[in-house]
Amino acid sequence: MPTAILVHGGAGAIFPDDRAHACARGCLEAARAGHRILAAGGTAIDAAVAACVALEDDPSFNAGTGSTLNADGEVEMDACLMDGASLRAGAVAALSGVRNPILVARLVMERSSHVLLAGDGAARFARAHGVAPWPSALLVTERALERWRKEREGGSCAAAEPWQPTPGTVGAVALDARGHVAAATSTGGILCKLPGRVGDSPIPGAGTYADDGAGAVSATGHGEAILRVVLAKHVTDRLAAGMTAQAAAESGVRELARVGGEGGVIVVDRHGGLGMATNAPRMSRAWIDASGSEGCAFEA
Repeated sequence: MPTAILVHGGAGAIFPDDRAHACARGCLEAARAGHRILAAGGTAIDAAVAACVALEDDPSFNAGTGSTLNADGEVEMDACLMDGASLRAGAVAALSGVRNPILVARLVMERSSHVLLAGDGAARFARAHGVAPWPSALLVTERALERWRKEREGGSCAAAEPWQPTPGTVGAVALDARGHVAAATSTGGILCKLPGRVGDSPIPGAGTYADDGAGAVSATGHGEAILRVVLAKHVTDRLAAGMTAQAAAESGVRELARVGGEGGVIVVDRHGGLGMATNAPRMSRAWIDASGSEGCAFEA
C-alpha cells in the first residue's frame, strides 16, 4: 500500500505574507515528522499524532503553544484523534494545563471507555495517566496576548459580539502501509470565546473523522458552522460514495457555505489520494503524497 500525509495549519485571513509563509513552512516540517514514521512502517495514528504535536509546539499556530485566549484571558484547548481501522476516537475539550492536548486525546481513546472528556475532568485524567502539568502561561505567546488585549479594549470580548473564525487550528490526516487511515485535529478555539465554549475540532464527524473504508478528514474554520453541517462526516460519506479526495473536499466546502460558514478541509482517501478545499482567503497546508513528493502552500 502507498503512504501519504496531509496537514493543515488553519484557514482564514492569514496575513501578512511573512506569517503565511511561516505557517506553510511549519506545516511542511510537521508533514515530514509524520512521514518519517510512515516511511519506517509506523501507523497512521502515530504519524497523525506526531504531525499534530509538531504543530502544537509551533507558536505560529492556534493550538498548544500559541493558542488564543478566551474572554477571561485564559487558554482552553480542544483536540481529537480518530482511528479509521476501529472507528475509535478520543477527544478533549476546554482543556488547560497541558502542553499537547492531542496526546491527552490519544490517552482518552486508548485508556478509557469514553470518547470525550472536558475541562477539569480532562485535566485530572491527564494527570492520572502521567501527563506532566504545563503552566498555561507557557502556552501564551506575546502575539496571542496582544490580540486579546486589542479585542478586549475594543469591546469585542463580549457575548453580544459575533465570533469570527480565528486562523491557526491544526490537523493531520494520514494513510499507512497497512491501508489504515487516521485523523487528528487540535485548536485553541475562537479568540475571546466564552469560557467553556467547545467548537467542532473535538467532535467526531464535525471537525475530525476517519474510516478505513473511505478515508480521513480534518476541518478548520468557523466551528459553529462546521458543527451544524457535520462537515467531516459529510466529506467522508462522499469518499465512500466514490468521489475523489479533491471532489469530496470541494463538496464539503459547498455544504459549509449553506450555513454561511468559512473554513476548509483536508482529505486523504483509502488509496492515498489527497484533497484540500477552502472558501477562506488562505489556508496553510503541506503534504507528502504516495509518490514521496512533498509540497506546501497557503493560498486558497
